[in-house]
Amino acid sequence: MLKQKMELEDNASHWRERCQREGFELHDASRPPDDWRLFYSLAKNRRNLLKNPRADDEFQDWNIIQNGGDCWEISGNRYPFPDSKVTKCFVTSYMLCLKQQLIDLKKEGYTDAFMDQMQPHIKISDWYTARTDCGSEYHICVELLDWRRNPITIFQPEKAIFSYGNDEPWCQMTHVFKDYGPGVRFIRFTHGGKDRQFWAGWYGIRVTNSSVEIWPAEERD
Repeated sequence: MLKQKMELEDNASHWRERCQREGFELHDASRPPDDWRLFYSLAKNRRNLLKNPRADDEFQDWNIIQNGGDCWEISGNRYPFPDSKVTKCFVTSYMLCLKQQLIDLKKEGYTDAFMDQMQPHIKISDWYTARTDCGSEYHICVELLDWRRNPITIFQPEKAIFSYGNDEPWCQMTHVFKDYGPGVRFIRFTHGGKDRQFWAGWYGIRVTNSSVEIWPAEERD
């Protein structure tokens, strides 16, 4: 029994030292992880939990919630995106279009104990743009859910409105969930929009390169 305890302590020490060596510092030193190996793995292998964020696979992995007007469409970008690898976007029509993904944190490797103890930062990002020849609006709602899929906390800013004659800027919506408490088991990401002039076709808001990332360590420059 003593030998097993010593092995566990040695193992924890190894992964704690590895985190320190590679610069993975805790957000809150008063809440050290029970499993330093898991903490190291998740900090090192940060990734986007949303599937098909850039429309490369049409609408695969997205659940269409509202499909107004002439419905959602896929299009190439009218103007270059800041990241040259992003060449496509999802396009809305003349009535509200919304699509959604539900992220199961346990399936993604984030245990209940880890989420409750560490409450790692959850960072969301979404890119959107309008057309210069049509007014449009952008909507986003990201919810942290409990095991029954009831909201624990919600990020839902006011809709962004673009007027006719805008210069088609690429805009980024970002938010970081912090100190949200125990019980988070799912993340529900919903976004979309519409045009504001009710024109047939696809003159509404365009979205692409969406992301949801869990970052248990302090951000590094």
